[in-house]
Amino acid sequence: MHDLGKLLIERIQSGLARKTVTNCSRWSEMYRVMGKPFPGPWNFNHHPWLREMHDTNAVMNVGQKSAQMGFTETVLNMAFYRIDVMGESVLYVLPSKSDASDFSASRFDPALEASAHLKAMFSDVANVGHKRAGAANLFVRGSNSRSGLKSVPAGVIIFDEVEEMNQENIPLAYERASGQVDKLIWKISTPSIDDYGINKYFKLTTQEHFYFPCPSCGRQIELGSENLVVTGESEDDPKLRDSHLICVLCKNQLANERKAKSAYLSKGLWIPSHTGREDRGFYINQLYSTTISPYDLARSYVRSLTNAADEQEFFNSKMGLTHVVKGARVTDEDINLCIGDFVTMYTPPPGRIITMGVDVGKWLHYEINAWQLGQYIGSDANTMARCQVLKAGKLQHFEELDLLMNEYGITMCVIDANPERRKAFEFAQRFWGRVKLCLYGKAISGKTIVVGRDVDGQIVSDELVTVDRTCWLDMSLGRFMRRTISLPKDIGIEYKEHIKAPVRIYKKDDEGNQTASYVNAKDDHHAHARNYSEIALPLAATIQESHTI
Repeated sequence: MHDLGKLLIERIQSGLARKTVTNCSRWSEMYRVMGKPFPGPWNFNHHPWLREMHDTNAVMNVGQKSAQMGFTETVLNMAFYRIDVMGESVLYVLPSKSDASDFSASRFDPALEASAHLKAMFSDVANVGHKRAGAANLFVRGSNSRSGLKSVPAGVIIFDEVEEMNQENIPLAYERASGQVDKLIWKISTPSIDDYGINKYFKLTTQEHFYFPCPSCGRQIELGSENLVVTGESEDDPKLRDSHLICVLCKNQLANERKAKSAYLSKGLWIPSHTGREDRGFYINQLYSTTISPYDLARSYVRSLTNAADEQEFFNSKMGLTHVVKGARVTDEDINLCIGDFVTMYTPPPGRIITMGVDVGKWLHYEINAWQLGQYIGSDANTMARCQVLKAGKLQHFEELDLLMNEYGITMCVIDANPERRKAFEFAQRFWGRVKLCLYGKAISGKTIVVGRDVDGQIVSDELVTVDRTCWLDMSLGRFMRRTISLPKDIGIEYKEHIKAPVRIYKKDDEGNQTASYVNAKDDHHAHARNYSEIALPLAATIQESHTI
Protein backbone atom coordinates (compact mmCIF):
# COMPACT_ATOMS: atom_id res chain seq x y z
CA MET A 1 0.00 0.00 0.00
CA HIS A 2 1.16 3.51 -0.79
CA ASP A 3 2.72 5.39 2.16
CA LEU A 4 0.04 8.07 1.92
CA GLY A 5 -2.68 5.43 2.19
CA LYS A 6 -1.01 3.89 5.23
CA LEU A 7 -0.75 7.28 6.88
CA LEU A 8 -4.43 7.96 6.21
CA ILE A 9 -5.47 4.64 7.75
CA GLU A 10 -3.24 5.22 10.77
CA ARG A 11 -4.78 8.66 11.31
CA ILE A 12 -8.31 7.27 11.08
CA GLN A 13 -7.49 4.45 13.49
CA SER A 14 -5.82 6.88 15.88
CA GLY A 15 -8.81 9.21 15.75
CA LEU A 16 -11.27 6.40 16.43
CA ALA A 17 -9.13 5.17 19.32
CA ARG A 18 -9.08 8.64 20.88
CA LYS A 19 -12.85 8.95 20.65
CA THR A 20 -13.19 5.83 22.81
CA VAL A 21 -11.19 7.49 25.59
CA THR A 22 -13.79 9.01 27.88
CA ASN A 23 -11.64 10.36 30.72
CA CYS A 24 -8.35 12.15 31.23
CA SER A 25 -6.70 9.46 33.37
CA ARG A 26 -7.14 6.80 30.66
CA TRP A 27 -5.93 9.20 27.95
CA SER A 28 -2.80 9.95 30.01
CA GLU A 29 -2.00 6.26 30.39
CA MET A 30 -2.41 5.74 26.62
CA TYR A 31 -0.59 8.78 25.22
CA ARG A 32 1.60 10.53 27.79
CA VAL A 33 5.22 9.39 28.08
CA MET A 34 7.40 10.62 30.93
CA GLY A 35 11.10 11.06 31.54
CA LYS A 36 12.95 10.74 34.83
CA PRO A 37 12.41 9.98 37.67
CA PHE A 38 9.74 7.56 36.38
CA PRO A 39 10.47 7.04 32.66
CA GLY A 40 7.97 5.35 30.39
CA PRO A 41 4.22 5.52 29.81
CA TRP A 42 2.29 7.58 32.35
CA ASN A 43 0.94 5.62 35.32
CA PHE A 44 -0.40 6.35 38.79
CA ASN A 45 1.81 3.90 40.71
CA HIS A 46 3.89 6.62 42.33
CA HIS A 47 1.13 9.25 42.56
CA PRO A 48 -2.15 7.42 43.24
CA TRP A 49 -3.78 10.60 44.57
CA LEU A 50 -3.65 12.11 41.07
CA ARG A 51 -6.08 9.69 39.35
CA GLU A 52 -9.29 11.16 40.73
CA MET A 53 -7.97 14.66 40.15
CA HIS A 54 -7.55 13.81 36.45
CA ASP A 55 -11.22 12.85 36.16
CA THR A 56 -12.94 15.56 38.19
CA ASN A 57 -16.24 16.79 36.77
CA ALA A 58 -16.23 20.03 38.76
CA VAL A 59 -15.95 23.27 36.81
CA MET A 60 -13.73 24.89 39.47
CA ASN A 61 -10.86 22.90 41.02
CA VAL A 62 -8.20 24.11 43.45
CA GLY A 63 -5.00 22.34 44.49
CA GLN A 64 -3.24 23.56 47.65
CA LYS A 65 -0.19 21.38 47.85
CA SER A 66 3.44 20.96 48.72
CA ALA A 67 6.09 21.09 46.00
CA GLN A 68 6.84 18.20 43.65
CA MET A 69 3.59 16.25 44.08
CA GLY A 70 2.62 15.87 40.41
CA PHE A 71 0.01 18.62 40.22
CA THR A 72 1.62 20.48 37.30
CA GLU A 73 1.89 17.30 35.24
CA THR A 74 -1.75 16.61 36.09
CA VAL A 75 -3.02 19.93 34.74
CA LEU A 76 -0.77 19.49 31.70
CA ASN A 77 -2.44 16.14 31.05
CA MET A 78 -5.82 17.82 31.33
CA ALA A 79 -4.75 20.51 28.86
CA PHE A 80 -3.50 17.96 26.32
CA TYR A 81 -6.59 15.75 26.78
CA ARG A 82 -9.08 18.59 26.26
CA ILE A 83 -7.18 19.82 23.19
CA ASP A 84 -6.81 16.34 21.66
CA VAL A 85 -10.14 14.65 22.40
CA MET A 86 -12.54 17.54 22.89
CA GLY A 87 -10.96 20.08 20.54
CA GLU A 88 -11.05 22.84 23.17
CA SER A 89 -8.60 25.71 23.50
CA VAL A 90 -6.66 26.09 26.74
CA LEU A 91 -5.38 29.21 28.49
CA TYR A 92 -2.39 28.35 30.70
CA VAL A 93 -1.57 31.21 33.10
CA LEU A 94 1.81 31.56 34.82
CA PRO A 95 3.01 34.30 37.19
CA SER A 96 4.97 36.32 34.60
CA LYS A 97 5.81 36.51 30.91
CA SER A 98 9.30 35.11 31.50
CA ASP A 99 7.72 32.04 33.10
CA ALA A 100 6.11 31.28 29.73
CA SER A 101 9.55 30.72 28.18
CA ASP A 102 10.55 28.49 31.08
CA PHE A 103 7.28 26.58 30.65
CA SER A 104 8.02 25.87 26.99
CA ALA A 105 11.57 24.74 27.69
CA SER A 106 11.00 22.68 30.84
CA ARG A 107 7.46 21.32 30.46
CA PHE A 108 5.96 21.63 26.97
CA ASP A 109 8.94 20.74 24.77
CA PRO A 110 9.99 17.66 26.82
CA ALA A 111 6.38 16.38 26.79
CA LEU A 112 6.29 16.54 22.99
CA GLU A 113 9.75 15.02 22.60
CA ALA A 114 8.80 12.03 24.76
CA SER A 115 5.42 11.33 23.13
CA ALA A 116 4.98 10.78 19.38
CA HIS A 117 1.23 11.29 19.80
CA LEU A 118 1.66 14.73 21.39
CA LYS A 119 4.25 15.73 18.82
CA ALA A 120 1.84 14.88 16.03
CA MET A 121 -0.96 16.88 17.68
CA PHE A 122 0.69 20.28 17.43
CA SER A 123 1.27 21.84 14.03
CA ASP A 124 2.82 25.10 15.28
CA VAL A 125 4.91 25.36 18.45
CA ALA A 126 7.42 28.09 17.52
CA ASN A 127 5.53 30.86 19.33
CA VAL A 128 6.23 30.71 23.08
CA GLY A 129 2.80 32.07 23.99
CA HIS A 130 0.69 30.27 21.35
CA LYS A 131 0.76 26.58 20.41
CA ARG A 132 -1.63 25.46 17.64
CA ALA A 133 -3.17 21.97 17.44
CA GLY A 134 -5.57 21.95 14.50
CA ALA A 135 -8.56 24.12 15.41
CA ALA A 136 -7.61 24.14 19.10
CA ASN A 137 -4.97 26.31 20.74
CA LEU A 138 -2.79 26.38 23.82
CA PHE A 139 -2.26 29.96 24.97
CA VAL A 140 0.46 30.60 27.56
CA ARG A 141 0.23 33.94 29.37
CA GLY A 142 1.71 35.76 32.35
CA SER A 143 -0.69 37.02 35.02
CA ASN A 144 0.77 40.55 34.89
CA SER A 145 -0.60 41.25 31.40
CA ARG A 146 -4.25 42.29 31.56
CA SER A 147 -4.40 42.65 27.78
CA GLY A 148 -2.90 39.17 27.31
CA LEU A 149 -5.56 37.63 29.55
CA LYS A 150 -8.37 39.51 27.78
CA SER A 151 -7.45 38.61 24.23
CA VAL A 152 -7.98 34.82 24.12
CA PRO A 153 -11.18 32.71 24.25
CA ALA A 154 -10.73 29.37 26.04
CA GLY A 155 -12.99 26.86 27.77
CA VAL A 156 -10.13 25.51 29.88
CA ILE A 157 -8.15 27.86 32.13
CA ILE A 158 -5.22 26.69 34.25
CA PHE A 159 -3.50 28.90 36.85
CA ASP A 160 -0.11 27.45 37.79
CA GLU A 161 1.68 28.91 40.87
CA VAL A 162 -1.20 31.15 41.97
CA GLU A 163 0.78 32.41 44.97
CA GLU A 164 3.26 34.26 42.77
CA MET A 165 0.64 35.84 40.49
CA ASN A 166 -0.87 39.29 40.25
CA GLN A 167 -3.89 38.47 42.41
CA GLU A 168 -6.05 41.26 40.98
CA ASN A 169 -5.85 39.84 37.45
CA ILE A 170 -6.91 36.27 38.28
CA PRO A 171 -10.70 36.92 38.15
CA LEU A 172 -10.16 38.76 34.85
CA ALA A 173 -9.13 35.49 33.17
CA TYR A 174 -12.42 33.81 34.16
CA GLU A 175 -14.19 35.85 31.50
CA ARG A 176 -12.24 34.01 28.79
CA ALA A 177 -14.44 30.96 29.48
CA SER A 178 -17.74 32.83 29.85
CA GLY A 179 -18.88 32.06 26.31
CA GLN A 180 -17.95 28.37 26.41
CA VAL A 181 -20.44 25.53 27.03
CA ASP A 182 -17.97 23.15 28.71
CA LYS A 183 -15.75 24.91 31.22
CA LEU A 184 -12.85 23.71 33.34
CA ILE A 185 -10.81 25.90 35.66
CA TRP A 186 -7.84 24.74 37.73
CA LYS A 187 -5.75 26.68 40.25
CA ILE A 188 -2.68 25.05 41.80
CA SER A 189 0.08 26.35 44.06
CA THR A 190 2.02 25.98 47.24
CA PRO A 191 0.52 28.39 49.81
CA SER A 192 2.08 31.21 51.85
CA ILE A 193 -0.28 32.75 54.41
CA ASP A 194 -3.89 32.22 55.45
CA ASP A 195 -6.63 33.75 53.26
CA TYR A 196 -4.15 34.78 50.58
CA GLY A 197 -3.54 33.36 47.11
CA ILE A 198 -4.30 29.67 46.76
CA ASN A 199 -5.55 29.34 50.33
CA LYS A 200 -8.24 31.96 49.72
CA TYR A 201 -9.64 29.86 46.87
CA PHE A 202 -9.10 26.52 48.63
CA LYS A 203 -11.25 27.61 51.57
CA LEU A 204 -14.27 27.97 49.25
CA THR A 205 -14.05 24.35 48.06
CA THR A 206 -14.77 20.87 49.38
CA GLN A 207 -11.26 20.91 50.96
CA GLU A 208 -10.53 17.24 50.27
CA HIS A 209 -7.69 15.33 51.98
CA PHE A 210 -6.19 12.02 50.88
CA TYR A 211 -6.86 9.18 53.33
CA PHE A 212 -5.66 5.58 53.12
CA PRO A 213 -5.92 2.43 55.26
CA CYS A 214 -3.05 1.95 57.72
CA PRO A 215 -1.30 -1.32 56.74
CA SER A 216 -1.11 -2.28 60.43
CA CYS A 217 -4.48 -1.37 61.96
CA GLY A 218 -6.56 -0.92 58.80
CA ARG A 219 -8.08 2.37 59.94
CA GLN A 220 -8.29 5.33 57.56
CA ILE A 221 -5.54 7.88 58.25
CA GLU A 222 -4.04 11.00 56.69
CA LEU A 223 -0.36 11.94 56.77
CA GLY A 224 0.54 15.16 58.59
CA SER A 225 3.37 16.57 60.70
CA GLU A 226 2.31 14.41 63.66
CA ASN A 227 3.14 11.30 61.59
CA LEU A 228 6.79 12.32 61.20
CA VAL A 229 9.07 11.08 64.00
CA VAL A 230 12.26 13.18 64.02
CA THR A 231 15.01 11.21 65.78
CA GLY A 232 17.83 13.79 65.78
CA GLU A 233 18.39 17.32 67.03
CA SER A 234 20.59 18.76 64.28
CA GLU A 235 21.49 18.17 60.64
CA ASP A 236 24.81 16.52 61.53
CA ASP A 237 23.23 14.23 64.13
CA PRO A 238 23.61 10.65 62.75
CA LYS A 239 20.45 9.63 64.60
CA LEU A 240 18.45 11.87 62.24
CA ARG A 241 18.70 9.17 59.55
CA ASP A 242 16.43 6.98 61.67
CA SER A 243 13.53 9.43 61.26
CA HIS A 244 10.39 7.68 60.04
CA LEU A 245 6.63 7.81 59.61
CA ILE A 246 4.10 6.24 61.95
CA CYS A 247 0.37 5.74 62.14
CA VAL A 248 -0.81 8.09 64.87
CA LEU A 249 -3.60 5.66 65.79
CA CYS A 250 -1.68 2.41 66.29
CA LYS A 251 1.85 3.92 66.53
CA ASN A 252 3.26 1.34 64.11
CA GLN A 253 5.83 2.42 61.55
CA LEU A 254 4.82 3.10 57.93
CA ALA A 255 7.51 1.68 55.65
CA ASN A 256 8.52 4.44 53.24
CA GLU A 257 9.74 1.99 50.58
CA ARG A 258 6.25 0.48 50.37
CA LYS A 259 4.62 3.72 49.23
CA ALA A 260 5.30 3.03 45.54
CA LYS A 261 2.87 0.42 44.18
CA SER A 262 1.90 -0.18 47.80
CA ALA A 263 -1.31 -1.62 49.10
CA TYR A 264 -1.98 1.27 51.43
CA LEU A 265 -1.51 4.35 49.20
CA SER A 266 -3.09 2.71 46.14
CA LYS A 267 -6.26 2.20 48.19
CA GLY A 268 -6.41 5.82 49.22
CA LEU A 269 -9.35 8.12 48.52
CA TRP A 270 -10.18 11.79 48.68
CA ILE A 271 -12.46 12.69 51.58
CA PRO A 272 -14.08 16.16 51.61
CA SER A 273 -14.13 18.37 54.68
CA HIS A 274 -17.23 20.12 53.31
CA THR A 275 -20.06 18.50 51.40
CA GLY A 276 -22.60 20.27 49.22
CA ARG A 277 -20.02 22.52 47.57
CA GLU A 278 -19.64 22.56 43.79
CA ASP A 279 -15.98 23.57 43.72
CA ARG A 280 -13.51 20.80 44.51
CA GLY A 281 -10.30 21.36 46.45
CA PHE A 282 -7.38 18.96 46.89
CA TYR A 283 -4.68 19.15 49.57
CA ILE A 284 -1.61 16.94 49.95
CA ASN A 285 1.92 17.20 51.37
CA GLN A 286 5.37 15.68 50.85
CA LEU A 287 4.90 13.00 53.50
CA TYR A 288 3.06 11.10 50.73
CA SER A 289 5.94 11.41 48.26
CA THR A 290 7.65 8.24 47.01
CA THR A 291 10.84 10.18 46.18
CA ILE A 292 11.28 12.20 49.39
CA SER A 293 12.33 10.23 52.45
CA PRO A 294 11.40 10.89 56.09
CA TYR A 295 15.07 11.73 56.61
CA ASP A 296 14.86 14.49 53.98
CA LEU A 297 11.78 15.93 55.67
CA ALA A 298 13.41 15.65 59.11
CA ARG A 299 16.41 17.64 57.88
CA SER A 300 14.08 20.35 56.58
CA TYR A 301 12.27 20.43 59.90
CA VAL A 302 15.49 20.74 61.92
CA ARG A 303 16.67 23.60 59.69
CA SER A 304 13.33 25.34 60.17
CA LEU A 305 13.99 25.66 63.91
CA THR A 306 16.83 28.15 63.46
CA ASN A 307 16.17 29.99 60.18
CA ALA A 308 13.09 31.99 59.17
CA ALA A 309 13.38 31.19 55.45
CA ASP A 310 13.75 27.47 56.20
CA GLU A 311 10.77 27.67 58.55
CA GLN A 312 8.64 29.26 55.82
CA GLU A 313 9.88 26.70 53.31
CA PHE A 314 9.09 23.72 55.56
CA PHE A 315 5.48 24.69 56.18
CA ASN A 316 4.70 26.07 52.69
CA SER A 317 6.66 23.85 50.30
CA LYS A 318 7.07 20.66 52.35
CA MET A 319 3.78 20.53 54.26
CA GLY A 320 1.62 22.56 51.85
CA LEU A 321 0.33 24.66 54.76
CA THR A 322 -0.04 28.37 55.38
CA HIS A 323 2.32 29.78 57.99
CA VAL A 324 3.40 33.05 59.58
CA VAL A 325 6.87 33.16 61.12
CA LYS A 326 6.92 34.67 64.61
CA GLY A 327 7.53 38.41 64.39
CA ALA A 328 6.59 38.54 60.69
CA ARG A 329 3.43 40.56 61.32
CA VAL A 330 2.17 43.10 63.83
CA THR A 331 -0.14 41.50 66.41
CA ASP A 332 -2.97 42.85 68.58
CA GLU A 333 -0.62 42.64 71.56
CA ASP A 334 2.00 44.75 69.75
CA ILE A 335 -0.59 47.42 68.98
CA ASN A 336 -2.09 47.46 72.49
CA LEU A 337 1.34 47.92 74.07
CA CYS A 338 1.84 51.01 71.89
CA ILE A 339 -1.38 52.80 72.86
CA GLY A 340 -0.58 55.95 74.84
CA ASP A 341 -2.50 58.01 77.41
CA PHE A 342 -3.71 60.63 74.91
CA VAL A 343 -6.51 60.93 72.36
CA THR A 344 -6.45 62.09 68.74
CA MET A 345 -4.69 65.46 68.64
CA TYR A 346 -5.92 68.31 66.47
CA THR A 347 -3.11 70.69 67.40
CA PRO A 348 0.48 69.56 66.80
CA PRO A 349 2.85 69.66 69.78
CA PRO A 350 5.45 72.45 69.58
CA GLY A 351 9.02 71.84 68.55
CA ARG A 352 8.35 68.61 66.65
CA ILE A 353 8.78 67.61 63.03
CA ILE A 354 5.34 66.81 61.62
CA THR A 355 4.95 64.41 58.69
CA MET A 356 2.03 62.89 56.84
CA GLY A 357 1.71 59.76 54.73
CA VAL A 358 -1.17 59.18 52.28
CA ASP A 359 -2.13 55.91 50.57
CA VAL A 360 -4.28 56.40 47.47
CA GLY A 361 -7.13 54.05 46.56
CA LYS A 362 -10.90 54.28 46.69
CA TRP A 363 -10.23 56.38 49.79
CA LEU A 364 -7.27 58.56 50.77
CA HIS A 365 -5.98 56.93 53.96
CA TYR A 366 -3.64 59.19 55.91
CA GLU A 367 -1.51 59.24 59.04
CA ILE A 368 -0.06 62.35 60.71
CA ASN A 369 2.98 61.91 62.95
CA ALA A 370 4.96 64.05 65.39
CA TRP A 371 8.61 63.01 65.68
CA GLN A 372 10.95 63.27 68.63
CA LEU A 373 14.51 63.24 67.31
CA GLY A 374 16.58 64.57 70.18
CA GLN A 375 20.06 65.40 68.91
CA TYR A 376 20.11 65.33 65.11
CA ILE A 377 21.51 61.99 63.94
CA GLY A 378 22.11 62.56 60.22
CA SER A 379 20.65 60.59 57.34
CA ASP A 380 19.46 57.67 59.50
CA ALA A 381 16.94 59.76 61.41
CA ASN A 382 14.39 56.92 61.56
CA THR A 383 16.50 54.54 63.64
CA MET A 384 16.61 56.59 66.84
CA ALA A 385 13.44 58.68 66.37
CA ARG A 386 10.27 58.10 68.35
CA CYS A 387 6.92 58.51 66.62
CA GLN A 388 3.64 59.82 68.00
CA VAL A 389 0.55 59.28 65.84
CA LEU A 390 -1.50 62.46 66.11
CA LYS A 391 -4.32 61.44 63.79
CA ALA A 392 -5.19 58.70 61.30
CA GLY A 393 -8.22 58.59 59.05
CA LYS A 394 -9.47 58.63 55.47
CA LEU A 395 -10.81 61.23 53.05
CA GLN A 396 -12.54 61.18 49.68
CA HIS A 397 -11.01 64.17 47.91
CA PHE A 398 -7.43 65.36 47.39
CA GLU A 399 -8.45 68.93 48.20
CA GLU A 400 -9.29 67.83 51.75
CA LEU A 401 -5.61 67.00 52.26
CA ASP A 402 -4.87 70.73 51.88
CA LEU A 403 -6.69 71.43 55.14
CA LEU A 404 -4.57 68.87 57.00
CA MET A 405 -1.37 70.32 55.55
CA ASN A 406 -2.29 73.76 56.87
CA GLU A 407 -3.90 72.79 60.18
CA TYR A 408 -1.00 70.60 61.30
CA GLY A 409 1.81 72.57 59.66
CA ILE A 410 3.06 69.47 57.88
CA THR A 411 6.81 69.70 57.22
CA MET A 412 6.80 66.88 54.66
CA CYS A 413 4.08 64.71 53.17
CA VAL A 414 4.74 61.57 51.10
CA ILE A 415 1.82 60.36 49.00
CA ASP A 416 1.27 57.24 46.91
CA ALA A 417 2.16 58.12 43.30
CA ASN A 418 -0.38 55.70 41.83
CA PRO A 419 -3.08 55.21 40.73
CA GLU A 420 -4.00 58.93 40.71
CA ARG A 421 -0.67 60.43 39.67
CA ARG A 422 -2.17 63.53 38.08
CA LYS A 423 -4.16 64.40 41.22
CA ALA A 424 -1.19 63.60 43.45
CA PHE A 425 1.07 65.82 41.33
CA GLU A 426 -1.42 68.68 41.49
CA PHE A 427 -1.44 68.29 45.28
CA ALA A 428 2.36 68.47 45.29
CA GLN A 429 2.27 71.59 43.14
CA ARG A 430 0.05 73.32 45.70
CA PHE A 431 2.65 72.66 48.42
CA TRP A 432 5.87 72.98 46.48
CA GLY A 433 8.81 71.30 48.20
CA ARG A 434 6.67 69.83 50.99
CA VAL A 435 5.01 66.92 49.12
CA LYS A 436 6.69 63.97 47.41
CA LEU A 437 5.05 61.27 45.27
CA CYS A 438 6.33 57.80 46.15
CA LEU A 439 6.89 54.63 44.11
CA TYR A 440 8.04 51.24 45.37
CA GLY A 441 10.97 50.15 43.19
CA LYS A 442 13.54 47.36 42.90
CA ALA A 443 17.34 47.30 42.94
CA ILE A 444 17.39 49.95 45.67
CA SER A 445 19.50 49.19 48.72
CA GLY A 446 18.31 49.68 52.28
CA LYS A 447 16.50 52.88 53.18
CA THR A 448 17.91 54.78 50.20
CA ILE A 449 15.47 57.36 48.81
CA VAL A 450 16.02 57.94 45.10
CA VAL A 451 14.78 61.42 44.17
CA GLY A 452 13.60 62.41 40.70
CA ARG A 453 13.71 58.97 39.01
CA ASP A 454 11.00 56.49 38.08
CA VAL A 455 11.21 52.77 38.90
CA ASP A 456 12.93 52.13 35.54
CA GLY A 457 15.59 54.77 36.26
CA GLN A 458 14.17 57.42 33.93
CA ILE A 459 14.68 61.00 35.11
CA VAL A 460 11.35 62.62 35.92
CA SER A 461 10.08 65.32 38.28
CA ASP A 462 11.87 66.15 41.55
CA GLU A 463 8.53 65.55 43.26
CA LEU A 464 8.94 61.79 42.73
CA VAL A 465 10.82 59.49 45.10
CA THR A 466 11.45 55.75 44.73
CA VAL A 467 12.20 53.43 47.67
CA ASP A 468 12.53 49.76 48.55
CA ARG A 469 9.12 48.57 49.76
CA THR A 470 10.30 45.77 52.05
CA CYS A 471 13.03 47.70 53.81
CA TRP A 472 10.77 50.64 54.65
CA LEU A 473 7.91 48.42 55.81
CA ASP A 474 10.41 46.69 58.09
CA MET A 475 11.18 50.10 59.56
CA SER A 476 7.66 51.52 59.79
CA LEU A 477 5.86 48.38 61.04
CA GLY A 478 8.81 47.29 63.15
CA ARG A 479 8.10 50.26 65.44
CA PHE A 480 5.20 48.30 66.94
CA MET A 481 7.54 45.46 67.95
CA ARG A 482 10.24 47.88 69.17
CA ARG A 483 7.66 50.05 71.01
CA THR A 484 8.97 53.24 69.39
CA ILE A 485 5.53 54.44 68.31
CA SER A 486 2.62 55.67 70.42
CA LEU A 487 -1.02 55.64 69.33
CA PRO A 488 -3.99 57.67 70.61
CA LYS A 489 -6.42 55.80 72.84
CA ASP A 490 -9.23 56.35 70.34
CA ILE A 491 -7.41 54.92 67.32
CA GLY A 492 -9.92 53.18 65.04
CA ILE A 493 -10.45 49.44 64.54
CA GLU A 494 -9.83 49.80 60.80
CA TYR A 495 -6.38 51.25 61.51
CA LYS A 496 -5.47 48.29 63.71
CA GLU A 497 -6.68 45.75 61.14
CA HIS A 498 -4.75 47.42 58.32
CA ILE A 499 -1.55 47.52 60.38
CA LYS A 500 -1.86 43.76 61.07
CA ALA A 501 -2.51 42.87 57.41
CA PRO A 502 1.03 42.85 55.90
CA VAL A 503 2.98 39.64 56.55
CA ARG A 504 6.71 39.26 55.97
CA ILE A 505 7.33 36.16 53.82
CA TYR A 506 10.83 34.67 53.89
CA LYS A 507 12.54 32.90 50.99
CA LYS A 508 16.01 32.01 49.77
CA ASP A 509 17.45 33.29 46.52
CA ASP A 510 19.39 31.21 43.99
CA GLU A 511 22.56 31.64 46.05
CA GLY A 512 20.92 30.53 49.28
CA ASN A 513 20.68 34.00 50.81
CA GLN A 514 17.58 34.84 52.84
CA THR A 515 15.24 37.36 51.25
CA ALA A 516 11.87 38.72 52.31
CA SER A 517 8.84 40.49 50.93
CA TYR A 518 5.44 41.53 52.27
CA VAL A 519 2.08 40.10 51.20
CA ASN A 520 -1.36 40.82 52.58
CA ALA A 521 -4.65 38.95 52.56
CA LYS A 522 -6.70 41.94 53.71
CA ASP A 523 -6.78 45.70 53.19
CA ASP A 524 -3.57 47.39 54.32
CA HIS A 525 -4.05 51.05 53.36
CA HIS A 526 -3.24 52.44 56.80
CA ALA A 527 -0.07 50.34 56.86
CA HIS A 528 1.14 52.07 53.71
CA ALA A 529 0.06 55.50 54.96
CA ARG A 530 2.18 54.69 58.04
CA ASN A 531 5.04 53.71 55.72
CA TYR A 532 4.84 56.88 53.63
CA SER A 533 4.92 59.03 56.76
CA GLU A 534 8.01 57.11 57.87
CA ILE A 535 9.67 57.82 54.52
CA ALA A 536 8.80 61.50 54.95
CA LEU A 537 10.87 61.80 58.14
CA PRO A 538 14.40 61.97 56.65
CA LEU A 539 13.13 64.30 53.92
CA ALA A 540 11.58 66.53 56.59
CA ALA A 541 14.70 66.34 58.76
CA THR A 542 16.75 67.71 55.86
CA ILE A 543 14.38 70.67 55.52
CA GLN A 544 14.42 71.23 59.29
CA GLU A 545 18.21 71.23 59.38
CA SER A 546 18.48 73.77 56.56
CA HIS A 547 15.97 76.03 58.35
CA THR A 548 18.02 75.81 61.57
CA ILE A 549 21.21 76.73 59.76
